[in-house]
Amino acid sequence: MRTWSIAGTLTVHPATERTDLLAEPVVKALATLDDTQVGVVEIDPGLADTAAFCETYSSPLAASANCVVVSGKRSGEVRFAAALVLATTRADVNGVIKRRLDVRKASFAPMDEAVELTAMAYGGITPVGLPADWPILIDKAVADSPELVIGSGTRGGKLLVTGELLTSLPGAEVIDGLAKPVA
Repeated sequence: MRTWSIAGTLTVHPATERTDLLAEPVVKALATLDDTQVGVVEIDPGLADTAAFCETYSSPLAASANCVVVSGKRSGEVRFAAALVLATTRADVNGVIKRRLDVRKASFAPMDEAVELTAMAYGGITPVGLPADWPILIDKAVADSPELVIGSGTRGGKLLVTGELLTSLPGAEVIDGLAKPVA
């Protein structure tokens, strides 16, 4: 198991050894990945939101990536995608993502729908284990990151991964300019 410099004050475990910290779809997806490149940390579920997590556990905000579920309609068909951007940025939902989904308007999927479709906890949704037909849109800055903290599918854990591992996920697409700086 590799050493993670972004773990802050947390103890990192191989993800396959702490499946209790992972949503079921994440456990299944990890079986197909190089699990030596995936760590997991246990956190207080009340501190799952990125800013609180980073502050409490001394993990750098610049190494955290947020996964958001977006949707849009075209000809009555609802199209979903996941977007993964650094926590210091915001996904360009009404520009880049809207064009990629080829919809008139894109927006964040409603919480209940996102939770139901992913079988993951709100605030813990991760690109690992998403529905196979969803594109996973990854900002180039995320793809280029050597170490990242992302959700684990639950609010009680976080995954530690590389940008390279994320780009190897089924449906992954690296998009330069997917994210914009926070104003």
